Amino acid sequence: MNKNLKEKRSVLDWIELTGNKLPHPVTIFLIFTLLVIFISHVLYTLGVNVSYVGINPESGEREELTVHAISLMTGDGIRFIFTSVVQNFTTFVALGPVLVAMIGVGVAEKSGYISALMTNVVTKAPRKFVTPIVVFMGVMSNVAASVGYVVLVPLGAIIFLGFRRHPLAGLAAAFAGVAGGYSANLLIGTNDPLLSGITTEAAGILDATYIVQATDNWFFMLVSTFLIVILGTLITDKIVEPRLKKFDFDSEEISDNKDLNKQEKRALRWANISVLVTVLAILSLVVFPGSPLRGEDGGIIGSPFISSIIFIMMLVFLVPGLVYGAVNKTIKNDKDAVKLMDSSLATMAGFIVLIFFAAQFVALFNYSNLGTIIAVNGASLLENLNIGSIPVLIVFILITTLINLAIAADSAKWAIMAPIFVPMFMQLGIAPEVTQIAYRIGDSSTNIISPLMPFFPLVVAFAQRYGKENGIGTVISLMLPYSVIFIIAWMIMFVIWMMLGIPVGPGTNLSY
Repeated sequence: MNKNLKEKRSVLDWIELTGNKLPHPVTIFLIFTLLVIFISHVLYTLGVNVSYVGINPESGEREELTVHAISLMTGDGIRFIFTSVVQNFTTFVALGPVLVAMIGVGVAEKSGYISALMTNVVTKAPRKFVTPIVVFMGVMSNVAASVGYVVLVPLGAIIFLGFRRHPLAGLAAAFAGVAGGYSANLLIGTNDPLLSGITTEAAGILDATYIVQATDNWFFMLVSTFLIVILGTLITDKIVEPRLKKFDFDSEEISDNKDLNKQEKRALRWANISVLVTVLAILSLVVFPGSPLRGEDGGIIGSPFISSIIFIMMLVFLVPGLVYGAVNKTIKNDKDAVKLMDSSLATMAGFIVLIFFAAQFVALFNYSNLGTIIAVNGASLLENLNIGSIPVLIVFILITTLINLAIAADSAKWAIMAPIFVPMFMQLGIAPEVTQIAYRIGDSSTNIISPLMPFFPLVVAFAQRYGKENGIGTVISLMLPYSVIFIIAWMIMFVIWMMLGIPVGPGTNLSY
């Protein structure tokens, strides 16, 4: 190992050691909640207040409002802390949509449908299309939360090996799609209602009527999918794979049996047919004039169809998951089906605990008016700098990339950042949906080089299957080209998008 590589590994070891000393995200929220309680009392004692032009929650009219810091250590504040805990948790916007979506996604995953679908698509790819399909499937796997890390990353290595290409290149291509393309997709995934829920809560600091839908980043995500697939393919084929040392294919048992067995093929065929039937049934409730899921004006934007997208997503995964399991004999009766639903929600236990503490932090932060005070003063500072909304958002993207190296959980990070930056940028006339897009760009781009990302150790373990010497430094060196090129290209696309004034999702505006 040369001197430069040793230096890189020592830096990475230092980052890993420092990151491991950070408290659990739940503890971080608890600490921040205590800080909010203390700071709110200090500002209340000092009589801090701000004035701004916003929406009056009582009249619904836009007018000049004045808000004062509210202490959480007075009698009223203490009563609010104790009496609002359950309501804060049960009404937190991100909770319900994610759990509903996971009922369907979890069944599709645990019945084997998602794994079979990925295997069938990727393994049948012609050699020249292997890389783009692996990257594309990585991006699309984000519809089903974290299943791509567990299924597709090792599968990418196996597929490349089957085509006698370096397995680490396949692993890198899949990882780039899954983690680097986390904010790109052709469909709405489980992450969309989670982030939009947190953004809605943050926007409510200034405008209680503002709602960010799960579909509000869809246009930008859709186009981003093609950007990530094209870049991921070029980086894999032109930069990453040529730099890898020659692989000893004779040392590996390369299986020719990459395909599904007869029963799995039959189950997959019927499951795919059930997807088509389900989609057609839903479309029949939307496409015709007077359909029940159309809006009152006959349009789609703001219609019941958009409002029910989470339930629709659940059905699109639940139905084929049940069909696949029934045909493949992994689901033999209704009890087995319910067990899969139970187990899929059981995997969300950590998320539910995290949301409980995040909900308390957000609620107390809102009650104290600290978010409004920070937003108005921060917006005034940025406005005085007079650098324009696009440069401000670029700086925000870069800040997010750095924070992502220390706090890898995207929902926890956004729950902390959103109450500060969303209302701040609203004061500058930037729509919450745009701020959310900027956050997602920064978050996705450095996922693949963050040793603190929850699935990073798993990717390292996959890499070590093809060489015991492959460690953190190996994976970082593989993924760094993706990270750098993704962030640069994504920011260029973002700037062009903003300059052209294209909506980031159905019925959205770039300005507030």
